[in-house]
Amino acid sequence: TGWRSKMAAGQQWVLVEMVQAFYEAPAYHLILEGILILWIVRLLFSKTYKLQERSDLTEKEKEELIEEWQPEPLVPPMSKDHPALNNNVVSGPPTHNIVVNGKKCINLASFNFLGLLDNEKVKNAALTSLKKYGVGTCGPRGFYGTFDVHLELEDRIAKFMRAEEAIIYSYGFATIASAIPAYSKRGDLVFVDEAACFAIQKGLQASRSSIKYFKHNDMDDLERLLKEQDLEDQKNPRKARVTRRFLLVEGLYMNTGCICPLPELVKLKYKYKVRIFLEESLSFGVLGEHGRGVTEHFGVNIDDIDLISANMENSLASIGGFCCGRSFVIDHQRLSGQGYCFSASLPPMLASAAIEGLSIMEDDPDIFRLLSQKCHRIYSALQGIPGLKLVGESFSPASHLQLAKSRGSRESDVKLLQEIVDYCLNRGIALTQAHYLDKEEKYLPPPSVRVVVTVELTEEELDMAAALIKEASECILHQ
Repeated sequence: TGWRSKMAAGQQWVLVEMVQAFYEAPAYHLILEGILILWIVRLLFSKTYKLQERSDLTEKEKEELIEEWQPEPLVPPMSKDHPALNNNVVSGPPTHNIVVNGKKCINLASFNFLGLLDNEKVKNAALTSLKKYGVGTCGPRGFYGTFDVHLELEDRIAKFMRAEEAIIYSYGFATIASAIPAYSKRGDLVFVDEAACFAIQKGLQASRSSIKYFKHNDMDDLERLLKEQDLEDQKNPRKARVTRRFLLVEGLYMNTGCICPLPELVKLKYKYKVRIFLEESLSFGVLGEHGRGVTEHFGVNIDDIDLISANMENSLASIGGFCCGRSFVIDHQRLSGQGYCFSASLPPMLASAAIEGLSIMEDDPDIFRLLSQKCHRIYSALQGIPGLKLVGESFSPASHLQLAKSRGSRESDVKLLQEIVDYCLNRGIALTQAHYLDKEEKYLPPPSVRVVVTVELTEEELDMAAALIKEASECILHQ
């Protein structure tokens, strides 16, 4: 019985200690414990969900409800007359003469600037490659999709552009759209021109970076944004140290035909410590004494540009695109460029065609002077057309004809310009409107007719096209 009395005394002492601790505990501690105890009790005795009152429907009522239900359409209704559903059909190669809907026309619509699309040397090189390698690669570059012609093309492009290294993609649109998110990530900052093409916009969207748009080719507006950012960086230097800044422009803008002021951009680059990415799909193989693009046009050292991108679907008349720059910059894309890592590589026959196209550009630099002359000729001939405004540079192979005065709505403007296009097509001149995804564009350009010049067009054909466009304008806009 002794040990039992000791145990009882011990339990009594523990109880006394608990009561004493209760009195000595702070008030907030007691309140918190009380709330927790009440919450536990509530959880134990409350139902986790309330049973919904429901009434069983008869079979007839169910059928009536099903008949009344109308699902929303997956896409908005669209007229069968919509231009996107009624494409013109081309028969044969789209050289400077093109057969559209069975009618032979002079081609002022295709971006075959140097006339290499139907060049015999280019076609023979592609045929030889086709017999050797087949029609495709069936694998990305990292999975048995790297062929010797791919490496040769990258080496040739790097030497032609006087860059350390180049990388090629199998799809032109995906080139800049893959390059941007390979470098610019969430939290980084990109300054970009409002007139940037859709491929650049998609690359920016994929990067999830912070985007600041400046007015088209307005260096004062760009410097204003750079100054504002510089002040913000001074307030938060820790964040500034880990934030990368990029400046993204086009050599010749696809949406306007205007050239970027590259020398001023380079000055701003060094003043505010940003990296320049230059998209040259329209200027590569066009500008400069040897066709190297806007850097050669202005005499800017290519080392001042962090990354140059261009597609091979215009001047080279092939498929795909390339980026070039310093080796450590380009090599990063081989691990991070989505279009490079996950798409099947460029078909070898198209790589061979591009190599032959580069050889022609190197062997015949006069082709760029001749193209420039023809651009100036059509530019002068299209000046002063009543009701139309010409937008673009005199040396740009692609310029835009916009309405001098809108007719009140975009739909009306598009309809009028399409009438001009149809008028010219019916009389043997193939033109096209510039098409955009209206709801996707950040800054939707005005409707326009795009006029494209190639080196194959004769002076007589250019003059005839300009005269016909003027005639169409007078007939349609002033009736």
